[in-house]
Amino acid sequence: MRPESLMMSYGYKPSLSEGAIKCPIFQTSTFVFNTAEEGKAFFEVAYGIREKGENEELGLIYSRLNNPDLEILENRLCLWDEAEDCAVFESGMSAISTALMEFLAPGDLLLYSRPVYGGTDHFINHFLKKLNIDSIGFRADEDFDTIVARIEATGKADRLRMIHIETPANPTNALIDIRMCVAIKERFSTPDAEVILSVDNTYMGPLWQHPLKHGADLVLYSATKYIGGHSDVIAGACLGSKALMARIKGLRTFLGNMAGPWTGWLLMRSLETLKVRMEEQAKNAVEVAKFLRSHPKVSRVYYLGFIPEQGSENEKRIYAEQYTSSGAMIAFDVVGGEKEAFTFLNNLKLIKLAVSLGSTESLAEHPATMTHADVPSDVKEAMKISSSLVRLSVGVEHYEDIISDISQALNNV
Repeated sequence: MRPESLMMSYGYKPSLSEGAIKCPIFQTSTFVFNTAEEGKAFFEVAYGIREKGENEELGLIYSRLNNPDLEILENRLCLWDEAEDCAVFESGMSAISTALMEFLAPGDLLLYSRPVYGGTDHFINHFLKKLNIDSIGFRADEDFDTIVARIEATGKADRLRMIHIETPANPTNALIDIRMCVAIKERFSTPDAEVILSVDNTYMGPLWQHPLKHGADLVLYSATKYIGGHSDVIAGACLGSKALMARIKGLRTFLGNMAGPWTGWLLMRSLETLKVRMEEQAKNAVEVAKFLRSHPKVSRVYYLGFIPEQGSENEKRIYAEQYTSSGAMIAFDVVGGEKEAFTFLNNLKLIKLAVSLGSTESLAEHPATMTHADVPSDVKEAMKISSSLVRLSVGVEHYEDIISDISQALNNV
């Protein structure tokens, strides 16, 4: 069956919970063992002392290690990306930071795409530097040879251990070629040290892009966004092979940044409507983008749906290969600068002036001074994150009402 059908029941047995049709919230810190021998067996598997036997399941121990709400949620998330395993975290940044810390060590080199989410950029360029982990960024318009030459010019090509990309890029919708990044990964991997490729897929959610199918090792989400979808939960997720996820889950156990049962329950609720929500948001975004493109007070619109007709040949190829939808994220430049962009934002009524994205309500923000405020000015300029740029996350409201609100706000500019 398709994932949207399985979201209602996959991995849950009502008979184990008094026949409850929905998974209850297992609000408990610890779980009772039937025997001391059973507890011993559970811990042997949990700590990797031995492999699970055939048909053996890891029993419930302690909610920092496992909890029914998280385990069922993780099983369901695997269905969308056809991943072997999944780990859910208390936030998207905890998922990203845990993955980066697990596969990078002092002296290593990280290659990453720019722009990325502002929090990720800060973590890479501030925290990782404290650990003596160097990084180099590359833009969407740079090719394989240019990037390889830059890696080799660092003198640390033999220490490249990880590539982290975000595609489409936040906030400009720039497309990063996953297959090119796989080629870079293969170019610098050795039998003793494989380069890990992680992809932040938050902008596309589990529906519109599947990086693992294109050769990525890990796919990351801020589950706060489309997966949660209601602006009422903070969470993150990381998916990949069982071998890599065993390492991720191991570090998660000791950092203690797994999501709690309430978060797991809320995300399971949201997964049931994920497909219908995202499809409606994508339909609305088509109409909103067309309106913005024709408005005299908008100088440029960054929207995936325009790539087939006006993108470069490389963008058209990447779009056709990687995406099943144009998504529901739009960025656009208001004619003028920060003053005009702020005037637009301050006059919105239906659309809320707030950061985040992917929720049922439409949201708008100013990347240059908000989500990407910490990014150096010269980098923002090179990435087209200008003072006039507005980022818009299109919700499920009627598209004519969204457009009407945008129109009246632009009339005040």
